[in-house]
Amino acid sequence: MEKFVNRPVYLDFLKRWCDKKVIKVVSGVRRAGKSTLFYLFREYLKNKGVSDEQIININFEDMKYDYLRDNQKLYNYLQENISSNQMNYIFLDEIQHVQNFERVVDSLFLQDNVDLYITGSNAYFLSSEISTLLTGRYVELKILPLSFSEFVEWHKQNDQFTDNTDMFNLYLQSSFPFTLFLQTDQEKNEYLQGVYSTIVLTDIVSRLNIKDTPVLERLISSLYSSIGSQVSINKMTNTLKSAGYSTSNKTIDRYLGGILDSLLMYEAKCFDVHDRQLLNSQSKYYGVDVGIRNILLPDHQEDFGHIIENIVYLELLRRMKNVYVGKSQKYEVDFVGINANNEISYYQVALTTLDEKVLQRELRSLQEIKDSYPKYLLTLDTINRTANYDGIKKLNIIDWLLDEQK
Repeated sequence: MEKFVNRPVYLDFLKRWCDKKVIKVVSGVRRAGKSTLFYLFREYLKNKGVSDEQIININFEDMKYDYLRDNQKLYNYLQENISSNQMNYIFLDEIQHVQNFERVVDSLFLQDNVDLYITGSNAYFLSSEISTLLTGRYVELKILPLSFSEFVEWHKQNDQFTDNTDMFNLYLQSSFPFTLFLQTDQEKNEYLQGVYSTIVLTDIVSRLNIKDTPVLERLISSLYSSIGSQVSINKMTNTLKSAGYSTSNKTIDRYLGGILDSLLMYEAKCFDVHDRQLLNSQSKYYGVDVGIRNILLPDHQEDFGHIIENIVYLELLRRMKNVYVGKSQKYEVDFVGINANNEISYYQVALTTLDEKVLQRELRSLQEIKDSYPKYLLTLDTINRTANYDGIKKLNIIDWLLDEQK
């Protein structure tokens, strides 16, 4: 059995920027595969002829490196181990554990014989202040758990592939890479519970010094149950108060910031498709993995439409520079994607549109948009998988997920 999942898009990013004078930053939720990606890239370097002496690898979640969480000690250690007469490839994993790590990073950047790679498990480690300090000096790779295409490819490599529909149903259990090696639902649920608890306790509670953990966890559950629906701070506060929790808008806003920084969830802001500008109206929130939703809300599996919407949102994050919820004059478009060339595309997601009334309802928000950018209707229909409605392309979601070139 293949121990590692081949993730060519992410590896190609590191290969493309190898030996270039920029800091390579890999960010993503815990257990998304950042450390494994670095391992695969180091193997690539070795196959190219890079020696072990040229590689320095430190994972700050390993206790043996706890003493290096002091930035001065880390800097001294690296200077003692850097070879002066050859290129040094330095990998600093989960660097957010190092106090004032940006000072070390900035100093290493000044050295011509250093090619630097760092990871972090929350968005906070690239706060606005740090981003400003490193402006023009880094490129960022935002890594997510497995795409459906990666998931299918691994099963094919290991002779475990059945058909795309079965694979999709299995994928809905979780997209975290390690779940590939777990055989039972109980094992997967226990693993996901551990991942969730680590994220909450380490990346949210500890960082924000939260005392009222039940409020935080109820907020997270509430957000996961509201996937696909517009949510405001005031609405979330009132929901928790009605459930008997004592809280305030200020507290919920702070907790929400911690949840987003932990990369446990993502915010999709509203975008006016006519005026081409962001709106201050309510946002929608999507989970980094629908398996987390399953363990938080085991009795809420009937809302399959919003689960599928979550899957589409995550795939758009992989493919696009920005992903928003679209607002037209009368209707809402599920997603507006803006790619690296600032080209726009629109997406409406539905379980099925075989019923004519449902079809017309899903089409109308796209039909109201009069520009010439691509418009897609994504469904799970297996009959009439594809169609064209005056330029609006209907595609099967599973087919679309596997067509990464789109």
